[in-house]
Amino acid sequence: MEKIIVATKNKGKAEEFKAFFSKYDIETISLLDLPDDIPDVVETGMTFQENAILKAETMANYLGQTVLADDSGLVIDALGGKPGVYSARYAGEPTNDKKNIAKVLQELAFVPDKQRTARFVCVLAVATPGKETVTRTGYCNGVISEEMKGSNGFGYDPIFIPENKNITMAQLSSEEKNEISHRRQAIIKLEDWLKNNL
Repeated sequence: MEKIIVATKNKGKAEEFKAFFSKYDIETISLLDLPDDIPDVVETGMTFQENAILKAETMANYLGQTVLADDSGLVIDALGGKPGVYSARYAGEPTNDKKNIAKVLQELAFVPDKQRTARFVCVLAVATPGKETVTRTGYCNGVISEEMKGSNGFGYDPIFIPENKNITMAQLSSEEKNEISHRRQAIIKLEDWLKNNL
């Protein structure tokens, strides 16, 4: 079985990537699985793509091997694209999903349902020392609910209702979520690279 390092210390993301790549007979090793206390990469990029590339290239050079990194978040039209690249720390440090959700719901308190459109965005970057970095982008469109519902998933899942669904991402099973998620869409676009390079 082929292996690839995924540059994340987020347990939820690590589990999702593990499920996604098992379909391709690829084992993922997250930074949580590595023995060394690997330093965090400071995300200084202004876009998801810049941050994904920064994380992948920094870790690939640090570890001396191919690394996949993602940068993802929630883009809400009525908030001018926020929380965007600041999705994980929207309510400040330390990161807290419930505080982030509370802030979003407060800011959307008087926004009518039809104007609560949003999308999850995921940019995957694959970096190998000495080679050009590859990126792919996936989206999951939907709307923001008026209250939290569901306990599956993480991040903004409890307030995100995907397109053509009437329940939140956190009310879907892991299998259902993994079929439509932004990370899944990005991985589908990465299939050509996976087949030719792993």
